[in-house]
Parts: sequence; structure tokens; C-alpha cells
Amino acid sequence: MEINITDIPAEVQQAKMRFGIVGNAPALIAAVSRAIQVAPIDLSVLITGESGTGKEFFPQIIHAFSARKHSKYIAVNCGAIPEGTIDSELFGHEKGAFTGAVATRKGYFEEADGGTIFLDEVAELPLTTQARLLRVLESGEFIKVGSSTVQKTNIRVVAATNVDMIKAIEEGRFREDLYYRLSTVNISIPPLRDRGSDIGLLARKFAADFAERYRMPQITFDESARLQLQRYRWPGNVRQLKNVTEQVALFCAGETVTASMLEQYLPDSGSAYSPAVVSHHRSHEYERERELLFNMIFRMQGEIDALRREIQGKNAPAPEDMPRSLVRYAPPEPHQELVVTPEAVETVPATLEETEKETIRRSLENNGGRRKATARELNISERTLYRKIKEYGLE
Repeated sequence: MEINITDIPAEVQQAKMRFGIVGNAPALIAAVSRAIQVAPIDLSVLITGESGTGKEFFPQIIHAFSARKHSKYIAVNCGAIPEGTIDSELFGHEKGAFTGAVATRKGYFEEADGGTIFLDEVAELPLTTQARLLRVLESGEFIKVGSSTVQKTNIRVVAATNVDMIKAIEEGRFREDLYYRLSTVNISIPPLRDRGSDIGLLARKFAADFAERYRMPQITFDESARLQLQRYRWPGNVRQLKNVTEQVALFCAGETVTASMLEQYLPDSGSAYSPAVVSHHRSHEYERERELLFNMIFRMQGEIDALRREIQGKNAPAPEDMPRSLVRYAPPEPHQELVVTPEAVETVPATLEETEKETIRRSLENNGGRRKATARELNISERTLYRKIKEYGLE
């Protein structure tokens, strides 16, 4: 279902054209209308929606239609700033506050005084930073890192997240009082799979933009391809649709794209959209990552057991009777007998959680603390690794 273009208010049409928002799905129009309505009122706004739905456009709409439109607008990705420096980035620091602080620096809240600050991925903020942010929202006050002087700022905060905030509060990862401060007004952005014919409109726009930018013949979609686009569940939302459309536009330039041609570019395209599949997609992804990690742990444990049996010789007890242990030894000198002493045996944690923690710790050590390399070695995402590091206190 979509709204007739003549029924869309002029202000909403203006916002859509100005920010390149394509589509007439009722939920999308309602979100744009809500952003315009709240813009003149200085309230905090929380924008929720899945990754890739275009949440970043709505803070810009709010700023552009507010009395602050001639002041600064700063967008901050909270998930991209290391935990150790995020307070300095947001609130600034004094010279000498920490190693590398060679000069006093303004933070985003001071730089954007009088304007709007957009905190994307706000659920990734550390709890200590959440407490500082709460103080800004309640009193407009903040303190630079390394300072004792209270400063004031007149700023509007718009935040966004793709996290289930109620669950994050229940798990102790996000402050409840901060959530209610941020979500004075809540704007929910619909996932692409719920936007019906908007999918076809977006695909045609992306194809046309690509052809114009690279001066290539434009593709068209036949009826079977349009149906396939609407049936697919689009877990990556608009961002994924743009990626797929540009691939098709490149390799099928000038052709009429059919469903069979389109399927080559759709991951797991055999699975049509199913609400049940979509709602559990994130948990399934997490479970797959845990399974990969546990499989690696068990494989390592098997190799360790085999090594232990080889070292301890034929008189070693059967594997099921042996304590789970890691054997640390140095190669013997020539003609010297290898002796395994009790001091050379380090007991391995008995639970999966402890084993997982030990595996992550060792991998971090092996990679010099580099999280990207560690995540690659463990075959898990950086987000999962970051969560595990915080969960196990491995910072």
C-alpha cells in the first residue's frame, strides 16, 4: 500500500526532494511528517530502525526545519570511536589530560553550541559516557576531560540506534534514565521489506543514477524482476538494495533484467521474505558466530589433548580421565630427556564461557591487541568481539 502523491503534505514533499528520499509508503511518510512536526520544538529525538534504512536523513530534516538551521550540525558515529577517546571527542580535553593531549581541544558539544548534534549508534556509548551525556541533557552542563570547570552548552541532541533499547536496559548496557531523556519523541523508520512498491522505485533510481554517473546504458527491470525485488527480505535494507542494483547495472548494462538474472546478485535469494525469518535474523547471525567460535575452541582443545598424550607417553591416563589442561613446555636440549612437571601444567577453565574468554585473551595477545586482526583470526565480527571484550572485562 502507498499514499497517493496528491495526499502528501507540501512540507513532506519538500523534505523528500531536498534530502533525496524516495518512496510513498505510509510508514515512511509518517516518519518524515513526524520529523517535520517535532523540528521547531527543542525536544530530544530518538530515531530507531534497522541498519541501512536511512536513519541518518531524519536528523538532517529535524535540523533543517528547526530554528537552529543556521547553526552547526554535527553527526557523530558513536560506534566508530574507541572507548578510551570518546569522552574527549564529545566533551573535549585539557592539555596534559592524558598521554598525547598536547593542547586543549574542544569537543563536539562545545563546537556545536547553538546547533544540533546527531549521535548515531548511541547504544554503543560506554556507561561512563552515558552518565556525562545525561548531565548535558538535564542541565546543559559538561566538564572537559582533565578539567574541573563546568561549562554550559545550548545544544539539541538527536540520537539513532538499531538496537532493541529495552533489551539493552534489561541487560545493563544502557541507562534507563538516559533512554527516557533521549526518547522524548521517538521516530521509527520502516524496514525496506515493509515498503512495498517503494523497492521498485528505489531500484530504478539507483540504476538511473549509476548509468548517469558512469555514462553507461541503463538497465530496466521486467515484471518478474520487480516481483523478485519485492519478495526478497532485504536484511541490509536500502543500503543492500543500492549495492545489488549497482552490481546489476554494471554487469547487465543496457539489458532488461529478469528474475533469473537478478537471483545471481541476491544472497540466499531462494528464501523469499518471511516475517519469522526476518525477526530472528539477528539472533541467528549471533548464534552462527558463537558456533564458529566454539568449534574453533573444541578443535584447539582436541589438538592440545593429542599433544599432551604424545608428551606424557603411553602411561598417560585415558582422555576421559584426564583433567582438561594446557601443557606449556620448552623444547629439550639435545640428548636431554623431556620432563613434564606439575608446574608446567596450566588448568583450563571448565566452562565454555571461561574457555571462550581464554581463547579471546590469547588471540588478543597474539595480535598485539589489534581487534580487527583478532576478529579475523577468530572468524567473528568486530562488533561481536567488542561485545565479548566488554563482557569478559578484557579491555
